[in-house]
Amino acid sequence: MSLWEWTLEAYAQPGVPEACLALQDAHGQNTSFLLWAVWAETVDAELLARAAAAARAWDETALKPLRAVRRALKPALPPIDDGAREGLREDVKGAELRAERVLMETLEDMAGRRRAGAPALAALKAASAAWGRPAPEETLAELAEALH
Repeated sequence: MSLWEWTLEAYAQPGVPEACLALQDAHGQNTSFLLWAVWAETVDAELLARAAAAARAWDETALKPLRAVRRALKPALPPIDDGAREGLREDVKGAELRAERVLMETLEDMAGRRRAGAPALAALKAASAAWGRPAPEETLAELAEALH
């Protein structure tokens, strides 16, 4: 199963969207990168460092700007027509989703089809540390639990 397919299934599980949002918004983590680490079952420091660098660059170039525009378009902006604003917001949301997919396809290519066998929490802890300031272990554990 491709990383993208796995992610869509994982994201449909109860608790996963909330845990991902908390990790993203409260702890500055890139959830696409975290989910990839779980999918790849990796704690390989070298691979995680290369993947984090790629994800960080894409985050700054595409994901953060698109997310900021999508969020800015959420409230009404009179005199802009609400329907037109919402339509544009949906277009930006689609572009943001496509940008996440591009990142995940890149990360998937970096890992190849091999799975390293690391448990979800171990992969999340290693990936969070590779990202920068690690998220609290209990927040990572919530995501690991929701994924199983």
